[in-house]
Amino acid sequence: MATPPNDRHPDHPIDDQFLDRWSPRAFSPTPVSADVLDSLFEAARWAPSCFNEQPWLFLCATEEPDLDRFRRLLRDSNRVWADRAPVLVYLFARKTFSRNGKPNRTATFDCGAAWMSIALQARKLGLYAHAMAGFRRDDTYGELGVPAADYEVICAIAIGYYGDPELLPPEVAAKEKPTDRRPSASFVTHGHMK
Repeated sequence: MATPPNDRHPDHPIDDQFLDRWSPRAFSPTPVSADVLDSLFEAARWAPSCFNEQPWLFLCATEEPDLDRFRRLLRDSNRVWADRAPVLVYLFARKTFSRNGKPNRTATFDCGAAWMSIALQARKLGLYAHAMAGFRRDDTYGELGVPAADYEVICAIAIGYYGDPELLPPEVAAKEKPTDRRPSASFVTHGHMK
């Protein structure tokens, strides 16, 4: 199994899991076992959410023809690499609270926490998860049978083991490395804005 490069260095002490998590495009077609997938979604289960609402809905494909259906919804720029991933997932946020039917304005925020839980658990198990915004949003509802009146589609997610970056198109392979981040001082202000 290929080992991806990683030359990230934090400015302040943090757990290595945050540096180890990144979104590669080189996926191996090696299947992911049901037990491993169950572990990923169990991690999402324990993500925090407003009123413990857990507004996330994950649709997961591991077999044809579901994988083909999920792939067809991706933009071509993502299909050139994501088609090799053995698992594709679409994440939806329920728009209203189940307890009272009122709008849940934190549903997408909560789904972000569930996604990060999956991404970190994937790394603990030797896999990678890459979330994508590049898909045909409007077509997703009908194609996957999710009512747009009740749910907002958030992202598509490719999951799998790291693969051979040489199988990627050259323009995609050139981006195949963990990216750096802006320093925290650029987005944290103590007190009010001046």
